[in-house]
Formats: sequence, C-alpha cells, structure tokens
Amino acid sequence: MISPVLPSYSRAPLSFVKGEGSWLIEADGRRFLDLGAGIAVMALGHCNPILVKALKAQAEKLWHTSNLYTVPEQVALAEALVEHTFADTVFFCNSGTEAAELAIKMARKYWYDQGQTERTTMLTFEGAFHGRSMAAISAAGSEKLTKGFGPLLPGFEQLGFGDHDALRAAAARPDVGAIMVEPVQGESGIRQVPDQCLKGLRDLCDEHGLLLILDEIQCGMGRTGKLFAHEWAGITPDIMMVAKGIGGGYPLGALLATERAASGMTPGTHGSTYGGNPLGCAVGAAVMAEMTRPGFMEDVNRRAGMMRQKLEGLVASHPDVFTEVRGAGFMIGLKCKPVNAEVVKACYDQELLVVPGGDNVVRVLPALTIGDDDIAEAVLRLDRAATAVAAQANAAE
Repeated sequence: MISPVLPSYSRAPLSFVKGEGSWLIEADGRRFLDLGAGIAVMALGHCNPILVKALKAQAEKLWHTSNLYTVPEQVALAEALVEHTFADTVFFCNSGTEAAELAIKMARKYWYDQGQTERTTMLTFEGAFHGRSMAAISAAGSEKLTKGFGPLLPGFEQLGFGDHDALRAAAARPDVGAIMVEPVQGESGIRQVPDQCLKGLRDLCDEHGLLLILDEIQCGMGRTGKLFAHEWAGITPDIMMVAKGIGGGYPLGALLATERAASGMTPGTHGSTYGGNPLGCAVGAAVMAEMTRPGFMEDVNRRAGMMRQKLEGLVASHPDVFTEVRGAGFMIGLKCKPVNAEVVKACYDQELLVVPGGDNVVRVLPALTIGDDDIAEAVLRLDRAATAVAAQANAAE
C-alpha cells in the first residue's frame, strides 16, 4: 500500500515528538543525542528558549502580509545580515534550493543587462549539491541527482574537484559568466576547498570579470566556527546562498549579494509568496543576534576543538572502522572503512543520531550550542557504536 507521504526518502524507523537542546525524544520515550541537528539546521539546538520567545512574540502580532508591502521584520534581518557580511542587499526565501534558483537567475540577468548575453555558462564542481530543483540538479550534474529528470537546464559545466588547469582554461572562455562553489561540500562527505584555493577562485573571477557565487547553505551560519566559512580565507563573494541554520529550525533562506551583482534584479524579476514573512524573519533576527553576540563564536570554536580532539582519539582507537576526521568547527566528517550505513545503524542502537554523506563518510553536525558533557557523551556512544561494528565484522569473517 502506498504511503500517504510521497516515499522519496528512505526513512529510519524513528519518530521524534520532542526536542530539548541537543536531545530528541522518541515516541516510545527513548532519548537520542542528536549529532545531526536536522542536517545542520538546528544551529542553536532544539526548542531554544530565545527562538521560542521570538516566535511566540511575533505569532501573537502578525504572521503574513506579503511582499506587496514593507515587512519591518524583514528589513531588520536584512540590515543585520548586511552589517555582518559583504552584502549590500538580501532577498528572503524559504529554503536553500530557492536561494540557489535566485543565484542562478541573478547571474544570468547581470550579464544580460551588461549586454554580454553570451556569458550564460556557470562553472560548478564535481560532488556539488545545490538543491533538488531542475536548475540546482543541472548545476550539480551528478547522475545520482539527474538520472530520469532530463532534459536538464543548459548553461552549466561541471569541473573536477581540484582540477586547477581545467578551471583556469574554462574561466577564460567568453561564454562563462560565473563560478559557483561550496566552501565545504557537505553532501559529498565534508570536502573542504582549501583557503588558498578559495583565494585563487576570487582572484580568477576578478581576472576575468566573473561573478563568484558561494553556496553556504550547509557550511554557513557559524557551522565552521565563523559566521560564514569563506571568512577563514579572507575573501568575499559577489553572491551567496544561505539557509538551514539561519532559521534555527524555521524554514528560511536568503540570497545575499553586492549591489553590482544584484543590479539586474528590478521589480518583477523575482518573487516569493512566503519569503521574508514576519514569523521567519523574527526568528532569523534572533538567530543572528545570538550568533553575533560577543564571545559566541569563540565558545563554538573552543567546544568544536574539544570535540575534534576526542574524535581524533576515537579514530586512532578504531582503525578498522574509521580512517580520518575531516572538516572544520562543527561540520565534521568521519571517513568509514565499513559501509557508512552500518555505522549510522550502530549509532541508532546507541541512541545517537549521525548523518550519512558521500565518500562513505558519516557527518557529525551537532547544534553549535552542544555542551561539554554532551560532547563527551556523544563520543562515548560513538565509541560503543564503533566497537559493535567491529565486532559484527569479526563475527562475519
């Protein structure tokens, strides 16, 4: 019998009914320590009282009016983002996929308005994930995302991850107008673009007049220990996609841009019914206020360093299960020797939630607010899961 919910996900047999900080309570009462945070969404933990207060206060005043009018909460959140980033202007939407759609439209419209209508090609990279709309899967190009959904949207060329020669050659072509990249690839197994390569991308775009588009949907909003991952490299993009952590669990996305890059987006060129609604922006403003308060990121980096050290010890203790630790801040990948699904299942048995990723990696994406004791408990449960995986493998031999 077909499910009333479209079966487009392979779901674990878990049903959570309540959340508290870094913990989720299953319908049967079991408490799971959450190292997935809704896939990097619950940046400030489940039911954070600061966000609950902001949501309740706004819900009692106004939910929706539409973008036909000025939305004060939207203006306030945009001002906060502009203050703390490279951006001059912000468009609000409901998801990362929607932000990616606008980034693609904005780049194309920019070159159209410049009279260089041939510059429609956007360079992207193997292993990318920018969402699941037609434009987003066309940009990523992998068979896993695109099979069965052709014809794809033209105007994208995927390059090998780290293929500098191909990148330089492609960037010099007259049909290329933009480069889009994730500073840290999440879905493909926590693959970082080295800081020197991000600097090289910025220099390459400047050399050829290209727009640099950064996808910080998963790696942004404090996930790597700075508000945005590109800050580690000391560069700025022209356009940036943001979502996940910005809403702390409330559906919210944003497209940030310089005045130059956004110059083609005049009235009527884009829109969103729910994007920038008072509820979402009130929560987003509370998230921004918390993440930018003095000492917040310093504390994130202290605790992330503690977790990284403990995970390095875990890998050393279980060489038959894990081979390396990847990532930065609280965007961590554990490369597995056995199939990563086995590790995820063993973690479920220990009432611990982790997220599978590409390249046989298990992603560790806890709330940025996870406490010292919960970090110690999480690594203890990972240790037990790894022991169980190793025992199962030995029994099968």
